[in-house]
Amino acid sequence: MLLDLPSTREESWRWGDPAAIAAAAGLPRGAALDADAWFMDLPGARALFVDGVLDQGRSDLRHVTMTAIHGGEHALGRRTTGNGWSIRVEANSGVELLQIVHIATGGENQLPAEIVLADGASASVVETYVGIGWSNRSTRMALGKGAKLTRAVRLLQSSGFVSLRDEVDVGAEASLIVTVLGAGDAGTRIDGAITVTGDDAFAEYGGALLTRNDQRQECAVSVRHAALNGQSKQIWRAVAADKSTASLAARVEVARDAQKTDGVQSLRGLLLQRTATVNLKPELEIFADDVKCAHGATVGELDQRALFYMQSRGIPHAKAQALLTRAFVGDAFVQIADETVRDAFVADADAWLERALSAPLPLSGGVGGGASS
Repeated sequence: MLLDLPSTREESWRWGDPAAIAAAAGLPRGAALDADAWFMDLPGARALFVDGVLDQGRSDLRHVTMTAIHGGEHALGRRTTGNGWSIRVEANSGVELLQIVHIATGGENQLPAEIVLADGASASVVETYVGIGWSNRSTRMALGKGAKLTRAVRLLQSSGFVSLRDEVDVGAEASLIVTVLGAGDAGTRIDGAITVTGDDAFAEYGGALLTRNDQRQECAVSVRHAALNGQSKQIWRAVAADKSTASLAARVEVARDAQKTDGVQSLRGLLLQRTATVNLKPELEIFADDVKCAHGATVGELDQRALFYMQSRGIPHAKAQALLTRAFVGDAFVQIADETVRDAFVADADAWLERALSAPLPLSGGVGGGASS
């Protein structure tokens, strides 16, 4: 199947996998998974999409509406233009948590979304992707003065490909926190463009990509500071096993007038076998002269001294690997404030570790809790 997607010769797609997207779009359709197994036990609105189409009978939209949305001009986003879900919150108001489960049954499905928060408004969204096929999503977010948005995304498809295109405008004194976990066996691309347009705003966009077998996952996220006293964090962790590849490209741009910007990038990769690959590309482009920006990028293997110590305490090698890896990945989840959501992310990572290392883990006692002894 031929798709109108960028070439890997383009810098922002250098680690992309258009062939995998085309293959996912060509997968035959099958039966849908049970949706109830993927919703968390949390109050609030619920939306179920099967192959990008709302299942009204099993959804409780409340403050969510379905409307025509333009997906933008990006190569991924423009394909989604059409009917999508929308949250619009009035000034100084908050809405209940929204949970969305996306089930793919094969082939390709497209869906746009928008989240618009007026001054002082707040909202929280949790999304879960399961099934097979190509799930392509665009989400356009706009945060007014003092608005707060938290968003957690679980990429758990067992086959195919999930691509996300996020475009965010963060206004003055607003706060954005987005956490993404890739812990399925599908390929993924997280493509984000965050612009901090208001003074004293905060934006955090990060997560973890866990790859195994010959899987490939990647993220390409940029944060542009265009106002005073802005803060941003990009905390990403990648774990690669077997012959898989995880790629992280994170960019911070500071405009000339964006003085007093504080930008942090932390990209860390862990190789469980030396046949695996982790690509890291942190970038800073700074035109202001009064800023505090830092980036760090490291790729390594598990600490052999820690493994030896744990084995000397009677912990089998595979389980010791799993516990240390859990602690490494846990850095990416600490900003998730809701305990139920955070525990779900940890459980997803634990399930991936069991598959990758064949090492059952004890019940979670908190992020990274199993690494101390």
